[in-house]
Amino acid sequence: PVMALAWGVLIAGFVQLGVQVPALARIGLLPRPRWGRAHQGVRRIMRLMVPTLLGSSAAQINILIDSVIATFLVSGSVSWLYYSDRLLEFPLGVFGIALATVILPNLSRKHAAKSTEAFSDTMDWALRLSLVITLPAAAGLAALAVPILTTLFQYQAFQADDVIMSSLSLVAYALGLPAFIAVKVLAPGYFARQDPKTPVKIGLLALGANVIMNLLFVGGMLHWGFEGPHAGLALASSASAYLNATLLYLGLRRCGAYQPRHGWMRLLLVTAGCCAAMVAALVYWTPGLDIWMRLPALTRAMDLLLYIVFGAAVYGLCAWLTGIRPAQFSRGGS
Repeated sequence: PVMALAWGVLIAGFVQLGVQVPALARIGLLPRPRWGRAHQGVRRIMRLMVPTLLGSSAAQINILIDSVIATFLVSGSVSWLYYSDRLLEFPLGVFGIALATVILPNLSRKHAAKSTEAFSDTMDWALRLSLVITLPAAAGLAALAVPILTTLFQYQAFQADDVIMSSLSLVAYALGLPAFIAVKVLAPGYFARQDPKTPVKIGLLALGANVIMNLLFVGGMLHWGFEGPHAGLALASSASAYLNATLLYLGLRRCGAYQPRHGWMRLLLVTAGCCAAMVAALVYWTPGLDIWMRLPALTRAMDLLLYIVFGAAVYGLCAWLTGIRPAQFSRGGS
């Protein structure tokens, strides 16, 4: 069964590629593969590729370090972190990477046209959109941590204690989701300006801070007898992501590439208030672990879907009542 899962991932990758090929061919964007090693543009891309990959992968490297340190903790810590990370990667991959992919060519065009104001507007639009999506996603992931883990993993060897321990690290990772995605949005601002070195330097600084915070948080939890010191590793990764995002933001402000538009404080307060209402509703209505464990698998899945829709509806209603409209975020990336 394990080998089947591994082969499934590989085959799914080829299927994902295969779906895109006909679509690219229809719109005339499917080039013939040519190496072109001597081409000046290819050489420039090769030079920029390595620092670009390092600059945008700080979060993944931090999570890898978390797993290594977790091997020195109580048995099960690596698995608890792994399951939490898998759930974190879903919104990060679906939204964070998609948004970064969309804005990079737009930012590059506007930088090439020397349109600083349009560059800043695109960055501002992307950050606002990421806020109104990732903040409720993080809040929902934290509020529904136990139901999600129970529904997906609590079978056979994965017991109630594993759900509880995994939920601790999932909540800690969820706290950092807005920062993880903010890094995905801010880093293209440097790549579009052909400055991959700055994100690398900031990423390395965040990496060092993550290691230090790992030792401090885990050491403190062990000293105070906290059950689940592995959550300190996830919390350190989230904190280092906020450090990474903050430094990237300040760098763009300092060089004049980004100037936030008015209304940020109101948007932040309104979004936070809507998330608080959603979390309160979910915590009040969602049953506890003992009830979830007694439910059949299909009932768990149906109930979880119902609570996700319910939480989204509460957030959407609050956002609508406070003046947030989808049209406000529809055209900023063009």
